Amino acid sequence: MHETTRRTFLRGSAAAAALATVPVIGAADRVWTSEKTAVDVTLYDVETTIEGAYAVGGSGYVLERGDDAWGIAASGGPTGNGNDLYGSDVTDDGERLWFVGSSGAIGEYDVRTRGLNDHSAPNDVTNNFNDVAVTGEAGSANVYVAGDSGQIYYSFENGEAGTWDSVTPGSGSNLNAIDFHGPRSGHAVDGNKTVFVTDDGSTWEKVGIADANNNFYGVDSDAPDDLTVVGGGGTVYHWDGAEWVREDTGDGALRDVEMDGETGLAVGGAVFRRDAEGWTQEATPAGANLRGVVDGEPEVVVGASATVLER
Repeated sequence: MHETTRRTFLRGSAAAAALATVPVIGAADRVWTSEKTAVDVTLYDVETTIEGAYAVGGSGYVLERGDDAWGIAASGGPTGNGNDLYGSDVTDDGERLWFVGSSGAIGEYDVRTRGLNDHSAPNDVTNNFNDVAVTGEAGSANVYVAGDSGQIYYSFENGEAGTWDSVTPGSGSNLNAIDFHGPRSGHAVDGNKTVFVTDDGSTWEKVGIADANNNFYGVDSDAPDDLTVVGGGGTVYHWDGAEWVREDTGDGALRDVEMDGETGLAVGGAVFRRDAEGWTQEATPAGANLRGVVDGEPEVVVGASATVLER
């Protein structure tokens, strides 16, 4: 979610609030179905565009949601070399799907014209890229890429050659996820239990999380005082502008999260939904190695073995 409101980010201490084991429910209004796909690769991320939902995954496949199955929109990745695609995001107008992956792969896919632009290896860098965040409209986006080298590569000119710069926010540990709520305001998390914040897109500050015991894999940045982080041990941390509040789903490792106020979805070894009372595990036809989630129409979860779940 991209919101342009920019407010002062306040620091606070971490607070822990462990929950009991999460019960499994299967209410009629929460039915997930397993969808057919045209490939058999791990799908790592999913987004909703103006042309519907798209997923990215192994061997450079980009899948699009069709009437009867998820078909192939593009294959081979932006370079045609079949690099795995690990992260994706969509421009504010929903017209361009950006994705990143192994060996420096960066692609920009026009969901209307089906054109694919290759922005790979910025400044000749071919590290593995784990996630991407884009803000702004098609053709004039700010692009932020997080990778294994611990650096964030960014371009304020739609990823054009010669417009990329980079910054190392922390210790150099792998950056696993990045998300923005404003044109140049967002958050990133790394494999060293650290959360970073920026309000100009180029300089970053550590904002937590003290006493965290698990690595972080997913982040949803909705505002300076509305941030959710998920990671190992089934942990969910929420920053409300004053303190970090911890919740526990009981899952082994959560890989992605998408929140809207007090409600949201998180995925890992299962699908979890949050309402005003807390997190609840949902009944699904598949539940292992889930990697990405998007809260759209429909809600979509993707994962290993070309798993696609819809609700």
